[in-house]
Amino acid sequence: MTPPPRSPQGQRLFGEPERPAAHVAYIDGASRGNPGPAAYAVIVKAPGGKTEFEIGKYFGRATNNVAEYYGLISALDAAQSRGIQRLLVRSDSELMVRQMQGRYKVKSADLKPLYERALKLSRGFAYFAIEHVPREQNAEADALANRALDETSRPGSPRVDAASAASAPVVAAYEQPRGPRAAAAPSAHAAGSAPGASPGASKVRARYSAGALHPLVALDLAEGEIVEISITKARRD
Repeated sequence: MTPPPRSPQGQRLFGEPERPAAHVAYIDGASRGNPGPAAYAVIVKAPGGKTEFEIGKYFGRATNNVAEYYGLISALDAAQSRGIQRLLVRSDSELMVRQMQGRYKVKSADLKPLYERALKLSRGFAYFAIEHVPREQNAEADALANRALDETSRPGSPRVDAASAASAPVVAAYEQPRGPRAAAAPSAHAAGSAPGASPGASKVRARYSAGALHPLVALDLAEGEIVEISITKARRD
């Protein structure tokens, strides 16, 4: 008997007669304008169906496909930070799901680093699978992503012009954790090493907004990790 196909991570994705008990993450990305203001949402449920935590975050200007990957990476980050070992991800993005399953190639330069980051994170689970679901079965995550976008227009919310939003991924967030506070931001590899820096040091660009520094790339750091920051004002081109 031919064994069922496996994901690039080695876990089965298709033809499984029965899945092990696992947490289920419903994820979604939203972009108004494509590209335009963008947000992602994550709703993670325990094997029994109870919602454990939700994350909704507006992160700037991006395409819908980029927002979908941000949602996936956030789900993987948050699940791992909570010690979840078995995870099933459900998304209504056929493109992202098929790419993660290895059925579609990743041709977009914008999506490739996000795909590689998601792939790396997915390998950290004892069991990982991802499946496509119809949009109506992902209504909760869709509503949460749109709520995160709506939050940016409320009084007191940080506002970003089009030029700033394009380069500052993390600007405003709407988060509803269930239980202990959820990890909220997806991570990616920092860009470049600082000249003369100690091993492991990285040099990244960041934008100062609303009293905080916002890296222009997400950082590959462990939860609670302490870093040293040296600030040099960048020349405006």
